[in-house]
Amino acid sequence: MKVPSAAISRLVTYLRILEELEQEGIMRTSSEQLGELAQVTAFQVRKDLSYFGSYGTRGVGYTVPVLKRELRHILGLNRRWGLAIVGMGRLGSALADYPGFGESFELRGFFDVDPAKVGRPVRGGVIEPVEALPQRVPGRIEIALLTVPREAAQEAADLLVAAGIKGILNFAPAVLEVPKEVAVENVDFLAGLARLSFAILNPKWREEMMG
Repeated sequence: MKVPSAAISRLVTYLRILEELEQEGIMRTSSEQLGELAQVTAFQVRKDLSYFGSYGTRGVGYTVPVLKRELRHILGLNRRWGLAIVGMGRLGSALADYPGFGESFELRGFFDVDPAKVGRPVRGGVIEPVEALPQRVPGRIEIALLTVPREAAQEAADLLVAAGIKGILNFAPAVLEVPKEVAVENVDFLAGLARLSFAILNPKWREEMMG
């Protein structure tokens, strides 16, 4: 069964809500409460969870710590992932300073093609040349944050694939060609702004777009 990407995004939202409920000492919840807090229907909550199994009890609801644990397992957040940033310009440097990666993601490498940046200290490490990727990725780094210019994105992706990377969070405005075993998630700010401008001008389509 193919799981819609929107459903995965909503699982992340449900997980955040469960974490907040647990912090407030609330140990039981329902699809109605999760739906209200996530701004979706209770049916949508149940449908999203049903892709992965049965987690609630009719008339009783969900045990918050148990459902939180299951969602963390589904999303792969019950382990620690090694991250690398490739492209240490303004965006890459800003991401290196980002404090919110949490307990499941750890920055373990910083890479750039510019010799003037190589060797510069950053977040407890130093910027390395991209030529070092084959030595640094295996066994340590699974996911790369790609923050290079559009014209350099495919070449950088090729280097990452050759080094053994498993997933790429692509901030470059480019469509990457990678083997099917390498996962790619695109973060396109301009596309997001365009969707927002469309939604503002076409409110009747907004609920379907944002769902």
